Amino acid sequence: MRVRVLPFGVARDWLGAAATVELPEGASVADLLEHLTAHLTARLTAPAAGLDKALRGIAVSVNAEYATARHVLRDGDEVGLLPPVSGGAPRTAEALDGCVEQPNVVALTREPIDAEKLVAETKSGEDGAVVVFDGIVRNNTRGRRTLHLDYEAYEEMALKQMEGLAEQAREKFGVRQVTIVHRMGRLGIGETSVLIVVASAHRGAAFEACRWVIDTLKKTVPIWKKETFADGAVWADGEPFPPELALDPEASHEG
Repeated sequence: MRVRVLPFGVARDWLGAAATVELPEGASVADLLEHLTAHLTARLTAPAAGLDKALRGIAVSVNAEYATARHVLRDGDEVGLLPPVSGGAPRTAEALDGCVEQPNVVALTREPIDAEKLVAETKSGEDGAVVVFDGIVRNNTRGRRTLHLDYEAYEEMALKQMEGLAEQAREKFGVRQVTIVHRMGRLGIGETSVLIVVASAHRGAAFEACRWVIDTLKKTVPIWKKETFADGAVWADGEPFPPELALDPEASHEG
């Protein structure tokens, strides 16, 4: 059988672009990873320590849903290799227009995020509070001067996960509306990378929901960032996946 493998972030640096892999019938996710590791190690002229690091602590998706190592693959499956995250067709900034009547607004965009406009459109007469998280690109990381960031995502899966987060936040905290908008592509210093807006009758619920959404997004939504500094570029170390999502929970929480 054949499965399509989609590496993201640092995993793509090692494995290259998306590729089709042939496996025997009944092969599992673990079998696929073993096949990929063996195939790449045979091509390497240097020790594969970096490869081992890249593949430890990852999560895997099958057809845009998180999957375990024991998951049995089928012909035609699409398998995403998902390093810890930095956090349908993708929605664009234009698609946000007219969405505010929906309970939640969720989008990926390659256009600058108009935070002021989105916050204003979120407000409603029944709200007593609107809490905003505006994540912006800073000019340094651990003393290294940042030139720009590049964001990429497994877009179909990211939108699905973001929509799930917004709905869970409404149910969990009793807020009225949740907006989650994330930039893709290249961002300069001072630009908004992610905007979360929570509207609620009460401020406590709005604060709690907003904090929960950004913290959970950074651990579970397949979006990665590459940081370009004055002296080089690296994929940002993501937060470990929750144990129920990581293929190797112990490795994902090392350090």
